[in-house]
Amino acid sequence: MNTFKMLTTIHFGENALDHLKEIPYQRIMVIMDPFVYTSGLYKQITEPLEAAHKDYTIFSDVVPDAPLDKISAGVKAFLEYKPDAIVAVGGGSAIDSSKSIREFALKINPYGKVGLIAIPTTSGTGSEVTAFAVVNDTQAKVKYPLVSDSLTADEAILDAALVTSVPPSITADTGMDVVTHALEAYVSTQHNEFSAALAEKALEICGVFLPRCYYDGQDMHARQKMHVASCLAGLAFNTASLGINHSMAHQLGARFHIPHGRANAMLLPHVIEFNSDINHASRSQKEYLPAVERYASVAHVLGLSSYNPVMGVRSLVNWTQFMMKEMAIPMRISELKTISAVEYFDALDDMAEKALNDSCTATNPRPVTKEQIKHIYTKLW
Repeated sequence: MNTFKMLTTIHFGENALDHLKEIPYQRIMVIMDPFVYTSGLYKQITEPLEAAHKDYTIFSDVVPDAPLDKISAGVKAFLEYKPDAIVAVGGGSAIDSSKSIREFALKINPYGKVGLIAIPTTSGTGSEVTAFAVVNDTQAKVKYPLVSDSLTADEAILDAALVTSVPPSITADTGMDVVTHALEAYVSTQHNEFSAALAEKALEICGVFLPRCYYDGQDMHARQKMHVASCLAGLAFNTASLGINHSMAHQLGARFHIPHGRANAMLLPHVIEFNSDINHASRSQKEYLPAVERYASVAHVLGLSSYNPVMGVRSLVNWTQFMMKEMAIPMRISELKTISAVEYFDALDDMAEKALNDSCTATNPRPVTKEQIKHIYTKLW
């Protein structure tokens, strides 16, 4: 038996932030990343809270990849203030941090139910609707995906007004993160009709509106569409899970601090090729791996050449590479210039081992070995 559930109420569209005046909580801990605070963006959150006479405190000691020491600092602040709810404002790191802070704090002092309202300021992670959070052990250089329904936000607010200031490079990285979420959910071994419908719509939106957002950050219609696409992709992979694209990206982020969406984008063409096992003799094959037909379906959704499954897969690989080139995303690790060949190849064995044991690997459409993961990492250089 399969089960599809949505635990998060989603508010979206024009003036969605006005919902903050109506939330049934009085003591609010607003967790945000430093940019949201220093840029003054946070005022779009605090003004409706003040208008509704809510008491609030701000915690902004949040950094990318949610390291454990910052989570601990947040737990301490939470337990001192004892909020009725957390309002999480920012990208995936701020929302993941908020999920983890609430989870760990209430294990220490379970004084009652504490609501979580997630307000993303990037269109990428889908964290506002998922039961996932990623924390980073900086000493061990490994990211740990946490999975529990208790991590899921009670409400999400999608307001494009918060993403218009996102620069093109981050728009590109987070946008390709949406593509990766949707694509991995679509081919996952746990995919179903509900996750597939959500993933297809997310990919359709990305194909049209991601380039528009990249070239014109003030295109509010495109921004709102990508905000919704990110949420749809989050709902898709919350149901179907992900695959080795994420398993491998987690290691690149933990060890070399490559932004998560960028790492996903760089790996994506290689992972599609691996999962489909397409080669020069593929047209004569009588049977294909299960992912091939699904990748070809995605190519059709995106309007790519897909008159047979092999062409569909190749068109999809070409499309991902085209999108990366259009948005100036590096194609190879060697292009980053911040990582030497020696340190990269010295890390391959450890990264491959950790990627193999990552929870996302279990639902990859094609079984994978440690050596095959190392081979993909090698091609990525």
